[in-house]
Amino acid sequence: MDRSLLRPTGWARLADFIQLMRLDRPIGTWLLMWPTLWALWVAAEGVPGRSVLIIFVAGVYVMRAAGCVVNDYADRHVDGHVKRTRQRPMATGRISETEAQLLFVALVAAAFILVLLTNWFTVLLSVGGVLLAFVYPFMKRYTHFPQVVLGAAFSWAIPMAFGAVLGHVPLEAWLLFSANLLWTVAYDTQYAMVDRDDDLKIGIKSTAVLFGHADRLIIGVLQASVLMLLSWVALRVGLGGFFWLGLLGMAATFVYQQWLIAGRDRDRCFQAFLNNHWSGLLVFAGIALSWWPVAG
Repeated sequence: MDRSLLRPTGWARLADFIQLMRLDRPIGTWLLMWPTLWALWVAAEGVPGRSVLIIFVAGVYVMRAAGCVVNDYADRHVDGHVKRTRQRPMATGRISETEAQLLFVALVAAAFILVLLTNWFTVLLSVGGVLLAFVYPFMKRYTHFPQVVLGAAFSWAIPMAFGAVLGHVPLEAWLLFSANLLWTVAYDTQYAMVDRDDDLKIGIKSTAVLFGHADRLIIGVLQASVLMLLSWVALRVGLGGFFWLGLLGMAATFVYQQWLIAGRDRDRCFQAFLNNHWSGLLVFAGIALSWWPVAG
């Protein structure tokens, strides 16, 4: 049967493209947004300029959408065998391969136009971000560490933010980059725990598969490392008490997530993954309040 016959027509197709770009599921956008905002605030030592803030916020939405499109394109022959993803538009044939390719190119072009509004140093850095976003979905066929590549992709906006604000990338940027990479590996391992049984059946690699019954311990070590790296950044740039309250809040969310994943139940592992939104928000609130403008 021709799968194109399953596709709706006209405006009825909009819902499928929204689903393909995950615009209906904002958790991934927030997990990319928070570290980007951390970087902008630290680089500017307070509220960044309006134009650079708008550029990076828009860029987060565009690049997250592009990443979702290429992810579903890479998994188009696999998603139908996984319980959580079998109804995705490409898995069911409601969106064609050509349409997904064109949409990815359009989104990357939009992101490139945005970065052209910054400086040439940031433009050069952006090439690395596009490459990481493109290669990540294919890594799960070749390595048990696709989450590390995702972590690099989700962290690449950090050096770009420093480049846009300062024109260079200091040590603090790379410490934030490392903290966010480890945080991403931790929460995406929680996410991968949801699909572990299906992944084992079809041969998909992930840190959840690799870690096995050591998953909770390794996630805990990663989370502790995140807290230490963020503390190092705070000490280097002189963040105040609000930041430490925010970091304590992040630590509390990590404890809660460990409780959720204790039984390795699919739904509770997914809840733990979703809870990371609050982890990132609390750190951003601490950074922003530490540099809140004070009237003289």
